[in-house]
This record gives sequence, C-alpha cells and structure tokens, in this order.
Amino acid sequence: MSDELELLRKWDADAAPLTGPARDRARHQLLNAMAHADQLTGAGPSRRRALRLAAAAVAAVAATAVTGTAVLIGTDGSGEGSAPGTSTPRMQNAAATVLHGAAAWERGQEKEPVAPRDDQFIYSKRIIKETEQKTGEVRTYTDEMWDSVDVSKPSLTMELGREMWEQPAGKGGGVWPPRKWSELKKLPQDPERLISAIISSGSSDGRSVSDLAGFDRFQAYFLLGELLKNPVLPQGLRPAAYEALALVPGVRTVPGVKDSGGRTGVGVAYTERGSYVGSYLIFDPASYEFLGFRNVRISASGKKKYIQLSHVVDWGIVDRVRQRP
Repeated sequence: MSDELELLRKWDADAAPLTGPARDRARHQLLNAMAHADQLTGAGPSRRRALRLAAAAVAAVAATAVTGTAVLIGTDGSGEGSAPGTSTPRMQNAAATVLHGAAAWERGQEKEPVAPRDDQFIYSKRIIKETEQKTGEVRTYTDEMWDSVDVSKPSLTMELGREMWEQPAGKGGGVWPPRKWSELKKLPQDPERLISAIISSGSSDGRSVSDLAGFDRFQAYFLLGELLKNPVLPQGLRPAAYEALALVPGVRTVPGVKDSGGRTGVGVAYTERGSYVGSYLIFDPASYEFLGFRNVRISASGKKKYIQLSHVVDWGIVDRVRQRP
C-alpha cells in the first residue's frame, strides 16, 4: 500500500450497507491505514488530512467511525525481549504494573484544568528527534499545532517542520480524540466502561473487555493511545485511560527503551493480532511518569527507516492561530 489515500479508491459512499464480516474488514482497513499513516514522508499528503478523509469515507459502514488526527507510536523493535505477538502472562502483569503506576503518578500531579471554549484553539509543541537507521544521521524538529476545539475553524499543524492547514470538518464531522470539553466530560472514567464507550462510538454497549474480539482489542489499545495524545483532558480521565490500557489483553512491556532525552525507560506495547509492529509508549521505570513516544517512519521508496523519539514540551489554550500561551 503506497499510503492510506489509496484505500479511498476502494470505497463507494453510495454502496449498499455492508454485511457484518465486510464491515469488520472495512474497520480493519481503516485502522491499518491509520497505523501506517506515520510512515508518510515529507513528500506525501498531510497524515492528519489523510486520516480524516479515510475515516469520512468509511463512516457510513464502519461500526466505529473515527475522523481527524491519529498518531500511532511505533519502534524499530530495539529493546524488545521477544518477538511481536508473544505476550506472556508475566509480561501482561508487568505492563499492568507500569500502567497502574502511571495512573497513580498522574493522579498525584493533576488538577482540574481550565476548560477550553469551543471557539478557542489547543496549542501544543513537540520535539521530534529522528535518526536515519543506516547512517545514524540525526535531525531534530520542533512541531507546533493549533487545533480548533470545535473543528469549525481551520487548524494549523506542522509535520517534521512543514506547516499545513487542516480545513474545518464538515457538518456532523469531528475528530478523535474529541477536543470539545462537553464531549470529553461524557467519556466514562471507569476503565472498563471507557473501553466499551470508545469502541462503540461513545455509548457503552455493556461488553466486558474479556468479551472483545481480537480486532476490538487492537481498536481499544489504538484509540486509548490516541486519547492520551490529547494535552488537555478533564481531571481523572488520563489516569482512567492508563488503567483501561492495562485491561486490554495482549499489552506487554518492552525493557531498556531510550526516550528523546536519553533516559532509559520501559515501553508498553500491544502484541496481538492487528498490532503495529513494535509500537509503544515510554514510561519512567521507577516513578512510572510518562516520558514520550518512539516511532518509525519509512521513506517513500521503502529503502530508508527513521527512528523517531518525541515528547510534548508545551501546550495551552489560545484564542487564535499562531498565538502562544
């Protein structure tokens, strides 16, 4: 697959409703496109725009329609203690320990933030340290984003130093994770109910995590990770998301991971069917503070692999694009 826009040519918005199995395949293609979106290069289309288009194209047929930004963190596999897909009970328990520790650390730090108004923008700045795997050449990027809270205004984003405008969402459109405070406040803070709500488009369907099929487990892991990318969440929701991740079968630890500051941490990865090979979040191994992400970007030719380390260094709520907190 050259990029996720190729998927759009395969879907017809006027087609008859899909059967259950066909719908599942469409959902799988969508999340697969989202997972590979991080491999788009500077010459390709905006990853965020591509994901919004892909999600819009399948919204009528996918059980979980997700539009807007999506970033899946990944690695080159370094530091992994075993091959992908070989999660063991010990690894699962270790991942739960890390994630519950992260939730506890977060609860000790957080306070109820100021809620953004719908007409405002969420500003964030992240540092990306990118290393070309073969040559060892290192480049550092400072990316800034101004995201419209209610997605009614153009948003300005940067990807590896390039500025791109994201047009407002159409009628009934939105983003995942939501930015509107009213939508974030509706998400349950009970970890199991949060998973159920996320994979059923906002309203819990009553299923327990143990009842979820393999694809739903991957979807839960992926979308919870996206929720954690949001720099501003209601008090209690971020810890709940960490605890929800701990419930997802197939989550395991990856020891000996370096973050963008050179600190040694522990990664948390999903390894079951549908996983994006080597993806993880990085935590401090002692305090369990969240440190950042490790990612892999593949060149358009497929001949170069770039290892990315990233973390958010600043964020805030502003009234206009290019304003900083």
